[in-house]
Amino acid sequence: MKKKSVPSGLPYRLHNKTPLSGNCANFILSLNSNFHMKKILSLSLMLMVCVASWSQPLNSEDIDKLVVRTMETFNVPGIAVAVIKDDRVVHMKGYGVSSIATGKKTDENTLFAIASNSKAFTSAALGILVDEGKLTWETKVTDIIPEFRLYNSYVTEDFNIKDLLTHRSGMGLGAGDLMLWPDSSVFTKEEIIHNLRYLKQTSSFRTKYDYDNLLYLVAGEVVARVSGQGWDEFVESRIMKPLGMGNSAASLNRVRDRSNMIDAHVPVNGVLQVVPMYASTLLDPAGGIMSSVSDMTKWAMMQLNRGKYGEGNKSQLLSDKVHREMWTPQTVIPVRNPGPYRVHFSAYGLGWGLSDVAGYLQASHTGGLAGIVTQVTLIPELKIGIIVFTNQQDGAAFTAITNTIKDGYLGIKGNDWIKTLKENGDKGVAEAKRITDEIWAKIEAQRSKSSMPVNNAIYTGTYSDIWFGDIVISDESGKLRFRSVKSPKMRGEMLYYTGNTFVVKWDDRSMDADAWAVFTLDREGKAAAFTMDAISPLTDFSYDFQDLNPKRKEVK
Repeated sequence: MKKKSVPSGLPYRLHNKTPLSGNCANFILSLNSNFHMKKILSLSLMLMVCVASWSQPLNSEDIDKLVVRTMETFNVPGIAVAVIKDDRVVHMKGYGVSSIATGKKTDENTLFAIASNSKAFTSAALGILVDEGKLTWETKVTDIIPEFRLYNSYVTEDFNIKDLLTHRSGMGLGAGDLMLWPDSSVFTKEEIIHNLRYLKQTSSFRTKYDYDNLLYLVAGEVVARVSGQGWDEFVESRIMKPLGMGNSAASLNRVRDRSNMIDAHVPVNGVLQVVPMYASTLLDPAGGIMSSVSDMTKWAMMQLNRGKYGEGNKSQLLSDKVHREMWTPQTVIPVRNPGPYRVHFSAYGLGWGLSDVAGYLQASHTGGLAGIVTQVTLIPELKIGIIVFTNQQDGAAFTAITNTIKDGYLGIKGNDWIKTLKENGDKGVAEAKRITDEIWAKIEAQRSKSSMPVNNAIYTGTYSDIWFGDIVISDESGKLRFRSVKSPKMRGEMLYYTGNTFVVKWDDRSMDADAWAVFTLDREGKAAAFTMDAISPLTDFSYDFQDLNPKRKEVK
């Protein structure tokens, strides 16, 4: 991008109306000494006018008001926020309660599941091994995990460590996540790695961004096999311990003290309820870390200092070369709207989302599990870090807080992010409700008829999907029931819709993921197979029903 010309003696960032460090006096002293006094006075007057028009960084009182308003607007019980500027924590505080069940206050040391912000830790773990010469970013995955296979053999042969981290495998969005989500699966790590070979590609290798979780599980296994330590042990001993992240753990089951830890909260029919924290260790390299905003400031400052940390940044966790690679665009993400930050590029690096905001590089990531969402945002040129953790799953909350704080540092005025995100979210919810209400109305109309046009015996039986395993459809007191053998939470009633189409209504109503089930019949009029898809446009992508192809098992 071509820079605008800058008047002699005028700092470039001032010319572009971005925040200055220092004060007005320092600015005037920085002017060329050959300027006439009249010019200095004129420029001084201009400076005072400009300063009056700039947005200022939010102070702690402003952030307090922002967070309280956000919590009230989006019905969030507890939030923790930390802000870093120039290697100092300038704000760090917890708000609200960690659980509506206990009423315990949230503070800066409250543990949250950071979800997919864990991915950057897995990337860093591999980076440490690269620095030690134990592998390279281009090392083939099959050199470390010989049994690793993807659907296309040529992709398998060329798949390297970097490909595990960059969401460009060619598999579809969230492919195979039903082996991890919801939290009840009895799949083993070995089974998941084996089943990758059955997930068909939806795009050509290395051509398209489609977010995945399963390949980070593979990345964690690479860490384990190369280092000789489990992924969790490696992350805690080689990353968390050196940085002084003493309260953090690589997994929920490794948390030593749970006395100051959130509960996860999900709105069900508009009312918040506590749901169990995601506990499966399978997801850990992709989303299992537990941490607090206090501990995460240490991680963020290491990142802002390109791998350096400690007193005077004299210690080095990652080399500059490795860190630079993590923040180098690897997979292009299309930019559909530049928005208020004038974003011209978006990409994924190695465990980090990358973009330009108001002319500055931003490295960021979000994370979400049932009942929690988190966000880490870094602007390295300005030495800014913003960390927001919440114990409710509405992502609008962390976005509103992060963007409002960010606007203050970037000199952007006029955005009411809470209002905008609330209005947009309400529109999305209303549209989703309209779609689902029409479906439920038709189902209720069918149920009210004196005789239902359904012969349950046509559909009952055991069906098997090549990667998801067995699904049992049974008749229980005249009602069709769906039950996954390897994912026990996926069970519910199957309600007739039309033809050979049903809606699966999950027993666990915190799963906002009711799904279509459309059967095909054989020549004898008996169901031979079915396909699935989510009925709501707001269903989380990890419910990848569309990737299933269950077929009736032959009775032996």
